[in-house]
Amino acid sequence: MARKRKSSKPLSLIVLLIIVAVVSFIERKNDDGKNHYIQSSVDELMTVAMPSDINHTPLNYKGMNISFNQRLHIPNWAAWELTRNETSGEVPRWNKFMADESVAGSADPYDYNYTGYDRGHMAPAGDMKWDSTAMKQTFYMTNICPQAKSLNTGAWKRLEEKCRVWADADSAIIVICGPVPTDSLTEFLGDSRVAVPKRFFKVILSPFANPPRAIGFVMPNAKVRGGLQEAAMSVDEVERITGYDFFSALPDDIENEVESKNDFHLWSTLR
Repeated sequence: MARKRKSSKPLSLIVLLIIVAVVSFIERKNDDGKNHYIQSSVDELMTVAMPSDINHTPLNYKGMNISFNQRLHIPNWAAWELTRNETSGEVPRWNKFMADESVAGSADPYDYNYTGYDRGHMAPAGDMKWDSTAMKQTFYMTNICPQAKSLNTGAWKRLEEKCRVWADADSAIIVICGPVPTDSLTEFLGDSRVAVPKRFFKVILSPFANPPRAIGFVMPNAKVRGGLQEAAMSVDEVERITGYDFFSALPDDIENEVESKNDFHLWSTLR
């Protein structure tokens, strides 16, 4: 007797359910309206692998994660996710710098007095208008580095504004920035002896673009000659300069692809 052929319908149904589950996993929308990977994956994308000799105290604030250097009294880096919904909000700017009293080595605002340097945000207040606590915490000195005014109010500010445009265009981005740790430090501020960085980096990942993309920037702690285009580079190049490893949670093929490119024209024309 010939064996009865099984119906293909149950198998087709299983395949369909798997596809739906995968799409739901990747593009799950939370109650707060964020459209992104599940939170554990976001946290992994915000993780930076660093050389073991760098002083590192992890700080998890409401809107940003920070690696704080207690010896230098500045962050090694700040990382945050910026979604489309978070690019606008009604929370007023806090505008009062504060030591984080819970963190050993936190600088005081007065360390910067009469130095000629701005108190430069790593995670900007303008990205936290969605929540008053997140906004306030960007003014902790654990998120602040000495920056020349020509950088802080120039190319650095323009890049922060561009990031909001990119988050709005692509639904969400991951941003990581901080001082370049491989530069020798020769200048220190105030009683706390706050280190003055010579350069700053920023890397941006757009995981929901099709295809995903990333770009990096390195800027001197001074006026940026040539603007953002001159400072733009691949994430691979930022990794070479800093000694850090970014976005390692990505599948290797995607990480290798996005980190090798510097398509500034594509990014600059996003609206």
